[in-house]
Amino acid sequence: MQLLPVLYRQEAGADLDNIFIYLVEQGASSSTARGFVGRIKARCEDNVPEGFPVRPDLGPGIRLAQFERSAVILYRATEEAVEIFRVFYGGRDYETLMRR
Repeated sequence: MQLLPVLYRQEAGADLDNIFIYLVEQGASSSTARGFVGRIKARCEDNVPEGFPVRPDLGPGIRLAQFERSAVILYRATEEAVEIFRVFYGGRDYETLMRR
């Protein structure tokens, strides 16, 4: 099986930065926050593009991957790449945010 490149949209990169900042502001050490964000990135790069359910209500071809019961990763897989759209943490209403 050929591994697909993983591309992060600007919004997804900002989401990861914001998750790091939020965790540190909530009292996590920078090492712990960096580790958590690193695990999210590792999950994004697992390269199982069809391993999660399609959520057409969130956008054409969008799939949703749960992460450690505290985050969701929204992505789209094509024949050329896996595109990470957004990463939401802490029970944010991603359905409403994605429909805007």
